[in-house]
Amino acid sequence: MTPPEAPATGPDGSGAAQPPAVSVRLDVLRNRSDFLKAAQARRQSAGSFLLQARRRGPNEVEGEAGGSLIRVGFTCSKKVGNAVARNRAKRRLREIARSVLPGTGRPGWDYVLIGRPGVTADRDFALLLSDLRTALAQVHRKP
Repeated sequence: MTPPEAPATGPDGSGAAQPPAVSVRLDVLRNRSDFLKAAQARRQSAGSFLLQARRRGPNEVEGEAGGSLIRVGFTCSKKVGNAVARNRAKRRLREIARSVLPGTGRPGWDYVLIGRPGVTADRDFALLLSDLRTALAQVHRKP
């Protein structure tokens, strides 16, 4: 099953789609140190992937978006498969993050989604979305 596509027209029938109601911006983690910090924080298995999440400290850079910045990273090891399989798994993880995190993620947090062999690339897309929502709820639950 493929991910749903955005409508070409806005809800009022005009040619321009309205911007999302949530003013949260996603930024991509690129530095190894950010991935290592997330690896030492909270972890939640989601069945089709592993979610690592951590709240950034007050002295860490927030970027131009201020406190409304959610950072997200994606990784798949060679256990997931060859380059084609890893890239497919990461594309699917990027799409679920783009769909779910602006509404469910928390500003000031870093999230890393780690693909799993044989599951991430083949799981139904609706189930991937559900897995991420459930994992986020578990991570943000009061300890």
